[in-house]
Amino acid sequence: MTFNVHRVKQEICEIGARLYQKGFAAANDGNITYRIGLNEVLCTPTMHCKGFLKPEDLCLVDMNGQQISGRKKRTSEVLLHLEIMKARPEIKSVVHCHPPHATAFAVAREPIPQCVLPEVEIFLGDVPIAPYQTPGGKQFAETILPFVHKSNIMILSNHGTVSYGETVERAYWWTEILDSYCRILMLARSLGHVSYITADQERQLLDLKEQWGFKDPRNTQEYKNCDICGNDIFRASWAKSGVQRRAFEPPPASASPAVPAGSESNDTESNGTEPSDQEAIIQIITDRVMAALSSAGSKGQPVPSPNLTGRRFQSEQVRYPVARPRGGCRE
Repeated sequence: MTFNVHRVKQEICEIGARLYQKGFAAANDGNITYRIGLNEVLCTPTMHCKGFLKPEDLCLVDMNGQQISGRKKRTSEVLLHLEIMKARPEIKSVVHCHPPHATAFAVAREPIPQCVLPEVEIFLGDVPIAPYQTPGGKQFAETILPFVHKSNIMILSNHGTVSYGETVERAYWWTEILDSYCRILMLARSLGHVSYITADQERQLLDLKEQWGFKDPRNTQEYKNCDICGNDIFRASWAKSGVQRRAFEPPPASASPAVPAGSESNDTESNGTEPSDQEAIIQIITDRVMAALSSAGSKGQPVPSPNLTGRRFQSEQVRYPVARPRGGCRE
């Protein structure tokens, strides 16, 4: 079968239009690549809206990022794409963009909760958050290296997302699934609560995932004895990436994990706030707010409406405890 370069160019343009229409790439945001040979990669140009690409707008670069052809200059972030392709030769296409809901997690540096939706567990799994680096350079490109073999999508701190696959459309799919999931999480959180499936139910999904040919690190021997809902496999990278669990509670099963006596956790965000302390802290904050409201009312001052939408009060930051590894898990 003859390789159809023009068809690939058309597909890049079509996916670029989807990115723009979905609000994943405003103005000239985002970039797309496709590897057409051992040392040849098609890529989108810089300073060009992805919603209005034409096949003749695309550039050709080598695996070092040097431009081979094209009437426009190649994207400044192509090194990120090439680093992924070098690490995983089976990858043909990379899509980088700024989907708003997933990028909100990137800005908040909030880990993506797992054990919530079956489709997300099957198609995505745990999603890593890479540390921030100034976009465009080699250091920025190399931030993906610790995660690239364990996931087909990752969040880039304070930046956006990058996803990759064997076709342009497949690479794009992971981004669309992730942003939809992040939106659902935000909506559920605004209602006050996110419910989790159990570890046994999660194992059933991972078994299906393996049967259907989707790779997942949690199906390897390294993680067989883990509390898979209570532990994110990328948690050891959180400190370097500045990631902390602030907005979403851990699954109930992992709220009071069994930790060997005398052991210490490297969780920087718990601040001694264990599950047994949470209700007491919340009650203290509530009492203070109600006392302040009562005092304002007795002095004839306007009484503000209390914010009970689930947000933290600025004077007190209640931080949820993170899941700690159980037997068999690694930090």
